[in-house]
Amino acid sequence: MTANIYYHNAFNRDRLVHIIDADQATCEALSVLFRLEGFQTQYSSRLTDFLAGLDRRLPDVIILNMNIDGEDTLPTLKRLKSMQTGAPVFMLSDNQNVGGAVDAMKSGAADVIIKPIDTEKLVRSVRDALRRDVYIGAVQGGHHRPVEVRGFSQLTTREREVLQLITNGLSNKEAGRELDISPRTVEVHRSRVMEKLGARNTADLVRIVLTS
Repeated sequence: MTANIYYHNAFNRDRLVHIIDADQATCEALSVLFRLEGFQTQYSSRLTDFLAGLDRRLPDVIILNMNIDGEDTLPTLKRLKSMQTGAPVFMLSDNQNVGGAVDAMKSGAADVIIKPIDTEKLVRSVRDALRRDVYIGAVQGGHHRPVEVRGFSQLTTREREVLQLITNGLSNKEAGRELDISPRTVEVHRSRVMEKLGARNTADLVRIVLTS
């Protein structure tokens, strides 16, 4: 089952892009770029400042230089991915570093962007990564309605598949058959989805989707 997924700049208005780069000009230029795309932006020239602010608000997109003041930021990338926030992390590289790029991708980077930055490619890549936050609910009035579900980016790929099928009215048994997993496994995924989206039960879960 494949859902058509649409992306609109209006979805950006509550999303925060945080840029971390020792070069102030890079931070300012990317901040302007993403504000023009409708995003909120913050930037940090020091890694410690960025990490200290994570307790206040988690960004929806992170753009992180692979090396800041001589410090390899790969451990930071791994830490961010282990937090399972769903926020895509794009790594910036000041030069061609094939080995570093491979390591970054293996550690969960959404992409590695080599300077000078191709801004059109970067914006397109960010949109592609965020497209998974735009969820198509059940058919209403003969048409699919693009909606945004808060917390959707925290779901795993399998949890998103389960949510799609449940919203479309399938039972655990039917969803399990569709995904080639057991009904019990579907139930486990559904429970995790409800917890992450703050739903009390299946009916509440469907309501969250259809009223988003």
